[in-house]
Amino acid sequence: MRAFVFPGQGAQFPGMGKDLYESSPKAKELFDSSNDILGFDIIKIMFEGTDEDLKQTKVTQPAIYLHSVINAMVHDDFNPEMTAGHSLGEFSALVASGALNFHDGLKLVSQRAMAMQKACETTESTMAAVLGLEDEVVEKICRETDGIVVAANYNCPGQLVISGDVSAVERACEGMKSAGAKRALILPVGGAFHSPLMEPAREELAQAIENTHFSEPQCPVYQNVDASGHTDISKIKSNLVRQLTSPVRWTQSVQQMIADGATSFTESGPGKVLQGLVKKIDRETEVASL
Repeated sequence: MRAFVFPGQGAQFPGMGKDLYESSPKAKELFDSSNDILGFDIIKIMFEGTDEDLKQTKVTQPAIYLHSVINAMVHDDFNPEMTAGHSLGEFSALVASGALNFHDGLKLVSQRAMAMQKACETTESTMAAVLGLEDEVVEKICRETDGIVVAANYNCPGQLVISGDVSAVERACEGMKSAGAKRALILPVGGAFHSPLMEPAREELAQAIENTHFSEPQCPVYQNVDASGHTDISKIKSNLVRQLTSPVRWTQSVQQMIADGATSFTESGPGKVLQGLVKKIDRETEVASL
């Protein structure tokens, strides 16, 4: 079975999507319609902006979504049997499965980005990458550290991202190093994604999701919250809301997809981050870019 996967924040790069825009009339039409929905010229930022321009959460998330989804939609051989996305990428996966239409997905991604940006501005918070420790050790150190700090992204065995208020993340990083971590590095991000500090954004997104039409997907969507494949709309919506304050269980999602019959993983979107993670999770699995 062929699985399609979609990247999250961090995969962006200047010039992303320009080749699609110039080579496909369908891609051009979809890109052009996006400016009106977002209320700003995202095409100009994607094609001509700097790294700094693209780092703004309100820009990053729609830009990656547009690149990922349009890239899939213009390919004739795009026919997924299962989909999944890393954090933001879950919205791309839902569109790819037919659960959301393109424009509704973009509206939700934009609302999510704005809500997360606001939540980041209320508390000084951050994330850190931890390399070389077992999941259980990272979780234990987070529990024992004063303040808010939690495991946020289970990216692949031996690579976790923690998230929380700045002082707690810094203390946890020292604890990780003492426990033998190869690295415990603060990341250049705007806030504590996938932590309890995203609660205000979760409440805002919940309302937006409730007001959006979802259809039954044509294939299972493996969601970050529980690493399981879903086709039930109410469950999909519930998991999508919970995702903002819950960890991204990417390792477990890929393992479950393989257990359920995935023989290849095709990444659609900027970069090759997910292909690298899938290979670290299961070396025998075939990976490719769309």
